Amino acid sequence: MAIQIKAPAFPESVADGEVAAWHKEEGDSVQRDELIVEIETDKVVMEVVAPADGVVKKIHVAVGETIESEALLAEIEEGAVATAPAASAAAVETDSSEAGTASAAAEMGPAARQMVEEHGLNPAEIPGTGKGGRITKEDVSAYLKDRPVAAPAKPAASEASAIVDVPSGPSGERIETRVPMTRMRARIAERLLEATTSTAMLTTFNEVNMAPVMALRKKYKDQFEKTHNGTRLGFMGFFVKAACEALKRYPAVNASIDGNDVVYHGYQDIGVAVSTEGGLVVPVLRDADFMSLADVEAAIVDLGTRAKANKLTIDDMTGGTFTVTNGGVFGSLLSTPILNPPQTGILGMHKIQERPMVVNGEVVVLPMMYLALSYDHRLIDGKTAVQFLVAVKDLIEDPARILLQL
Repeated sequence: MAIQIKAPAFPESVADGEVAAWHKEEGDSVQRDELIVEIETDKVVMEVVAPADGVVKKIHVAVGETIESEALLAEIEEGAVATAPAASAAAVETDSSEAGTASAAAEMGPAARQMVEEHGLNPAEIPGTGKGGRITKEDVSAYLKDRPVAAPAKPAASEASAIVDVPSGPSGERIETRVPMTRMRARIAERLLEATTSTAMLTTFNEVNMAPVMALRKKYKDQFEKTHNGTRLGFMGFFVKAACEALKRYPAVNASIDGNDVVYHGYQDIGVAVSTEGGLVVPVLRDADFMSLADVEAAIVDLGTRAKANKLTIDDMTGGTFTVTNGGVFGSLLSTPILNPPQTGILGMHKIQERPMVVNGEVVVLPMMYLALSYDHRLIDGKTAVQFLVAVKDLIEDPARILLQL
């Protein structure tokens, strides 16, 4: 009996998707819950698995084709077994080698595949550390770093696809590689451009003394981790909770503009920016104001892990009333974060760096962090933005205020 494999039902915020990679070909055997195809949308990469054991009978869409919600992707003959014609020993050995290479090439994400193609690598030689032996971008980078460097041989004139020997000096050929932009990257670019052209974006800055939070972490981090089942006490939890308290005091920063109306949200759904191979994504912590510090830290780790593994759902990515982004993990000392429309505010954290500061007339060295608040000036006045950022600063410099809601 043939079973139809259809694309997932896309929510209203996602118009269509694109077939990113097929992990099976026509005639291949599949097992129940085995990955068949990846669908890339504007927000996430969705995986489609086999509903039953069988053989792929027909593939209806090719890689790169645009599909709509619940479109027919393929058909599976349930209970069938894949068969192959008899062949000579030499042919079998060759086919096995090619099949291994094809299988290895299929079991990798778009970013890893691009690196393999650019460097002319054999996927079968790259050990995969991902789920089910899947080759990741980090695996390709490690392979390139560890493989022995051999002297390049001059390619024959007829080998048009051979590796190019790039001469040095000003007379060298200027090599360029052109690859299509992924749907996620294109959507990110569209959203960033929309934010800069459709909002009156302005950024205000301040700095915060991180010594009190660092002392608190040092004192309680081991006990915190034991009590909360391995959850580590980080900095993001403090800033998310401080942002929630500040948003309650300054509701305009937690609002959004809808046409000629201002929508004030009576809840704090905090988006947390996460960097992935495909680009920056912003999964959302629902009702973050009701979450404990341990809940926030555990949720951030979970969202970050699933984001890097392309396991986030559309629900994880939609909504959000305010965003927190931490460029400090990459070494950024100061930046102006871009708004995530329709939100009207985004808080940027940065690198902690020791600096000489004047305290009570004396110069002392303190671990300081620059904070940046980008906001939509159409709704938020400069006074409100500055007061909001000062509130976050005060809460971080005296963490007990977060608990006492002072």
